[in-house]
Amino acid sequence: MSASLYPSFTILLVDDEPAWLRSLSLTLESAAGLTNIVACQSGAEALEILARGHVELAIVDLTMPGMSGEELLAVIGERHPEIVRIVVSGLNQLESAVRCMKLGAYDYFVKTDEEDRIVGGVLRAVRMLELRDENREALSRLASGGPLTPGAFAGIITRSRLMRAVFAYVEAVAQSPQPLLVTGESGVGKEDVVRAAHALSGRSGPMACVNVAGLDDSMFADTLFGHVRGAFTGADAPRKGMVEEAAGGTLFLDEIGDLSIASQVKLLRLLQQGEYFPLGSDQPKRLKARVIVATHCDLAAKEAKGEFRRDLYYRLRTHHVHIPPLRERTEDMEPLLHHFLEEAAQALGKKKPTPPPELAQRLAAYAFPGNIRELKAMVYDAVSVHPGRMLSMETFLKAIGQSATAPPAPAMNPFTAFERLPSFSEAARALVEEAMNRSGGNQTLAARLLGISQPALSKRLKLMRQPAGD
Repeated sequence: MSASLYPSFTILLVDDEPAWLRSLSLTLESAAGLTNIVACQSGAEALEILARGHVELAIVDLTMPGMSGEELLAVIGERHPEIVRIVVSGLNQLESAVRCMKLGAYDYFVKTDEEDRIVGGVLRAVRMLELRDENREALSRLASGGPLTPGAFAGIITRSRLMRAVFAYVEAVAQSPQPLLVTGESGVGKEDVVRAAHALSGRSGPMACVNVAGLDDSMFADTLFGHVRGAFTGADAPRKGMVEEAAGGTLFLDEIGDLSIASQVKLLRLLQQGEYFPLGSDQPKRLKARVIVATHCDLAAKEAKGEFRRDLYYRLRTHHVHIPPLRERTEDMEPLLHHFLEEAAQALGKKKPTPPPELAQRLAAYAFPGNIRELKAMVYDAVSVHPGRMLSMETFLKAIGQSATAPPAPAMNPFTAFERLPSFSEAARALVEEAMNRSGGNQTLAARLLGISQPALSKRLKLMRQPAGD
């Protein structure tokens, strides 16, 4: 299959009128960018095509010689129940529509309906199918415990199971045309994950990056959409926007949480309609890039306060991955420390110093509000001033507010500060609740975080839901 075809599955058009087939095919391509279309003129021919596979959406006319559209709907439902069926008929009859819905039709349109209504219905079905396929793929990758192509994440230093779950999810949704939202505190490496998603996308185009923080509405529109000559004072030459620069690739919008409400409206329109207008132009252009956004903000909280549009928030988080902070993956401290020591030594023209054995443990006890970026800065500072072979801890301890004589904090014992120790059942309940929160309610992922089987977790959840007296 050609890489230029969209969507990844085939859309089958069935109608005995060749002129209507050509018209609908051209409309779906020009108005929605749908190119992976196969057309036929009879129910019998349609069943032959369906038997070969790859079809996930069938658009069927009702009035056809031989096998009628209703008969074809019924047969598809019996032989290929996973295929979504849409009726586009010349009959504007309620009884006909009701019968089709009872036969499993996803939607029903009349040929005289407005073009936008038919195209919108087909696009809704396509997006629903894409999400269905992507969710299946994501669950499969999560269950496998890691990505199938770990080389795409080779630039991210980690031993963390949490991060391996992140990699598996990103790999599963990398080829999706739907937006991806990447969240996490400043310095956790969100852009590295975005670059891995682009590398895994299979897209031949470039990755264009825009930091939208600080852009007013006019600058945002000009940066993304470009302008034609004479669009405004000083526009002496046309200019491509970043949407066009990213054609065939990925458009990465960083710090999306800082976008103004006016600019949010423009971004929402771009995602909903799949087209945009360069400033000063009345000729629309199509969005041909996958959009990925990132933020350190709590978008849900901003949406609740009215600072971020709800419709845009839910559109952006079609796929959502959260990068855990460094303090939640302390097993990464040692490999990151050695990686940055090697990198800093090369950059500064020195030999890699040997860190004291207790340094990683001391660092693991620190909260690292700046995350990996803060650790890297610490290492570079320490390497730049160290005089001998053994790396001094003084620079690190000063940065994290500890003295050289202070004992290392027990980073791996969360119960040290408890006045009353919880019972085993209380601790187990807290662990299960936290794992379910971190996994977004996904039992398969939560079980992997806890190191138990999914059936064991399911059994424990059922026990937790039972009243205390049962």
